Amino acid sequence: MVYVHFADGFEEIEALTVVDLLRRAGIETEAVSIMGRLLVTGAHGVQIVCDILFEDAVYGSCELIVLPGGMPGAANLGGHAGLVEKILSFRNQGKPIAAICAAPLVLGHAGVLKGKKATCYPGFENELEGAEITEDTVCVDGGVITSRGPATAMPFALALIEALKGKEAAGKIAAGLLFDQ
Repeated sequence: MVYVHFADGFEEIEALTVVDLLRRAGIETEAVSIMGRLLVTGAHGVQIVCDILFEDAVYGSCELIVLPGGMPGAANLGGHAGLVEKILSFRNQGKPIAAICAAPLVLGHAGVLKGKKATCYPGFENELEGAEITEDTVCVDGGVITSRGPATAMPFALALIEALKGKEAAGKIAAGLLFDQ
């Protein structure tokens, strides 16, 4: 199970690309609202009905936490104490955590990026406390997967598939979408 976390102000391309590709790969994926309601509004006015509320999510069965970017979506994610607690628990258990665009700031503020390579949307580098900043499209370091922004959502999602199901599975999804890796 993968939980993709939604907050008002999320970046639509990043969140929906991840949900779509993971489901195409046969990975059980749920959109989790941290807003106390299932209806969440993206940064560009697209409304999404999430699958589950944060309060009802069972993190014991979750293999991967995903944080889409967008503003103020990423800031809203970082301001949710319960989500930050789950992120720290995942780090302590060695379970993977992924964030794209502005959302790596949540990991930076939580101390998850200390001693790790990470990337983010330009201008958010100072928020990645303790990280070695890269300009890679997708950066994978010790179970932490980060990516730069909306245009990198496809390779980011494919990296998540690779992390969970292997390179061949990610390659099949990429080929089916006519995505040149």
